[in-house]
Amino acid sequence: MQLKSFIFGLFIFLITPLTIAQEVHLLDLSKCLNIASESNFRMRILREDLSAAEFHLTSATNRFKTRVDMNMLLPSFEETMKEFEDSLGVYYSGIRQLRFSGSLEISQPLPTDGRIFLSSQLYGLEDFEVDRNTIQLITRLGFEQPLEAFYSFNRLQAGFREAELNYELSQKELTRAELDLNYDVSSAFYSLVSAIEWEKISKQTLQMQREATQLAQNKYQAGVIAEVEALQMEIDLAEEINNYDLAKLDRIARANLLKQMLDIPLNDSLAIESELTYTVIEVDMEKAIESGLRHRLEIREREIQKEIADIAIRRTRVNGQITGSIFAFYDFIGVGTNSRDTHMSSTIQNAWQELRKRPGNRGIALNIHIPIWDWGVNWANVEAARANFHKTEYAWGNEKVTVEREIRNTVSQFRSSLRRLQLLEKNVKIAMKSFDISNQRYTNGEINSQALALDRTRLSTANISHLQAYFSYKLLILDLMRKTFYDFENNRPLNDE
Repeated sequence: MQLKSFIFGLFIFLITPLTIAQEVHLLDLSKCLNIASESNFRMRILREDLSAAEFHLTSATNRFKTRVDMNMLLPSFEETMKEFEDSLGVYYSGIRQLRFSGSLEISQPLPTDGRIFLSSQLYGLEDFEVDRNTIQLITRLGFEQPLEAFYSFNRLQAGFREAELNYELSQKELTRAELDLNYDVSSAFYSLVSAIEWEKISKQTLQMQREATQLAQNKYQAGVIAEVEALQMEIDLAEEINNYDLAKLDRIARANLLKQMLDIPLNDSLAIESELTYTVIEVDMEKAIESGLRHRLEIREREIQKEIADIAIRRTRVNGQITGSIFAFYDFIGVGTNSRDTHMSSTIQNAWQELRKRPGNRGIALNIHIPIWDWGVNWANVEAARANFHKTEYAWGNEKVTVEREIRNTVSQFRSSLRRLQLLEKNVKIAMKSFDISNQRYTNGEINSQALALDRTRLSTANISHLQAYFSYKLLILDLMRKTFYDFENNRPLNDE
């Protein structure tokens, strides 16, 4: 009894992991898209790229804001040997000094690529050799301005614009990738639904063939039909059994493909929810083209490349132009000196008092740089940058033509697909009615098995053709959406501006 209990427990232990591992996933198209968006590798990478671009844009934006920096020199002790010579000879004496300093600078960048700043520094020197403490206080109000920012190139503004363009590009790449992913996942989902429906059609056809074969056997046994006709029915039955098996294998293969795209274990099962319904959508050709030319990533990417290339031209050209800068300052300086046994606060107080009464230092400087001869180095660099600009300009024009051509073709295919779908719906109804009539006529002995098989094949072909047309129509809706950035099904743009 104990042995039986042990074996039973071992059996339960072995099969439990298998039972737990096989999970049933109830999926519809919306759930598939959500799962893919979260788990897809490329989407995760593009979201990180967008996050990085956003941080770069934040950095470029904050460069216009006030900056505060502090520098500190912790006590630095130095002992150097100095040579002395007198009538008694040469001897060496050590010079020992202790230094410390601290500075605080507040800088405000200007939109003109210059800056104004206020800096304060405290510098201390303790000289053990002469037994003296020295404190120096310096406060500087300064102004710096590159001249080329007014007539040629503003580095601060250019850096901000480049960050803006890269952020916009990352946004559009993410949107484009989402649309492509939606199309790929939808294609895999509809492919699986198509396989499921094909399996149902094959099963239904097989059942009809079994009934017809049984009826043929009864007629043969009754001597109504010839043996060859009954044998032909058995051959047709074997063919339908094979078709049904192929349909099941195709359904399993397409299910595994969808599992892989959604990162679902292949041992798990899928329960698919899908309604084979559709709405008739009217697509305006000019509206589709206008939306595509405005929002397509490829066109905007070329425009961004054009603008970046133009920035590169101006950045390169400034190296061969007359440049310069203006620098102005006003310094408040105070120096306090006392013996080492005097308290440090007294020395600082003396320096502060001197700073208040001592006239400040001031100055202004104009620096000019004039390139005279560089053997055409900068000219060649500018021409290379200009050639890159022309290349992006040509690519931009060609991309617009390509996008318009793709949209025109897709809209035409969409309209043709809709007409074909509506036509095949009627064909299915006619084929079903024709088969019902032929089945009744075969039962009555008015037609032979070949005529019945022909109508059954027509019905099966009509169902499969209708199924293919339906999924082609649904996929063309998604394809049109990603090529125009417009949702014609809900009549709204995908990215409002």
